[in-house]
Amino acid sequence: MRINLLSSFAAGILIATTICGVVYFTEDNTTQKASAKSSESVQLTKAQMKEELESAGYVVQTKEELEKTLQAAKGVETKPADAEKDKPVTQVVVNVADGMTSIDVANVLVQASLIPDAFVFTQDIEARGLQNALRPGSYTVNSGMSYDEIIGTIFAN
Repeated sequence: MRINLLSSFAAGILIATTICGVVYFTEDNTTQKASAKSSESVQLTKAQMKEELESAGYVVQTKEELEKTLQAAKGVETKPADAEKDKPVTQVVVNVADGMTSIDVANVLVQASLIPDAFVFTQDIEARGLQNALRPGSYTVNSGMSYDEIIGTIFAN
């Protein structure tokens, strides 16, 4: 009975393949004609194309306009370093007592506005494997220090 079932399945696959092949080879000519008709669509002028793109939210510029924009951007000097020099430096003394964890230190640093998020700070400490490197003592950090410098000061290996 299994041989009969297998023969029937093979015959069904053969018939389905034959039908698909016939349809594929007879429909090929009509699809080429249909695609040729669709490619003969209306050609838009440059102004119409620009309007279509701008209505879709794109910014369209010619090469000359782009060069002018780039030259104007290069002419503007930004001085973010000077802005940071004008900021007052906040200095904080972190007292680490026995039993304190990196979460406690992170909360102190967030209250002093030295780091933005305590949870991200503790995850970073754990990712670096420094959760056991916290030792009791007083550590001085300031707002001029980078994120890595703060971690290096408080969590000494």
